[in-house]
Amino acid sequence: MTDPIRLLLADDHPVVRAGLRAVLEGESDFTVVAEAATAEEAVALAAELDLDVVLMDLQFGTGMNGARATAAITARPGAPRVLIVTTYDTDADTVPALEAGATGYLLKDAPPEELAQAVRAAAAGRSSLAATVADRLLERMRTPWAALSTRETEVLELVAAGLTNQQISRQLHLSQATVKSHLVHIYTKLGVDSRTAAVRSATSRGLIRPAHQGPPPSAAPPPGG
Repeated sequence: MTDPIRLLLADDHPVVRAGLRAVLEGESDFTVVAEAATAEEAVALAAELDLDVVLMDLQFGTGMNGARATAAITARPGAPRVLIVTTYDTDADTVPALEAGATGYLLKDAPPEELAQAVRAAAAGRSSLAATVADRLLERMRTPWAALSTRETEVLELVAAGLTNQQISRQLHLSQATVKSHLVHIYTKLGVDSRTAAVRSATSRGLIRPAHQGPPPSAAPPPGG
């Protein structure tokens, strides 16, 4: 009999962790070794424990976010795989997490059997992506000229949050001229000519998070993402 897949659950909501534990421990080949309520705790436990997969929330209440924690975990030799399990599926969320080294990206509304399959895939080093995430990544590959860069996404998220160019320049430590240059590039890629139209277009395409889902990455993240 093979050893069970050893898991760490990292989420700032105890109810979510309890739900994940209940689902995963119903599978005979999984064992939940530990839980973490913060990204920092997840990074520390991943370095200390013998783990196969970390199920990582994307947005925590304060401090480090899931993408940064993923980068810290996967940078270590022999690190466990990281499977993102979140409510967010925009490019602004998925691309940084995958660039940080996440093996898979799943949404919290996934059925239990899909979650179990994704965990097994991650443990084996195979990618597992939510269908909407996979579709958007394919679209980015098909039309790379239209994809927003990480910095352009940050700028547009702050525009969507209502910040002026001056406020954006201070928050991102850029000159106002650089912010304006990013906006020009964003307008060109999206085929629009105003801030409002850019936000509307990017939101409808899933490039940035709708305003009601929380602040942009540079601001304080909401809990439970």
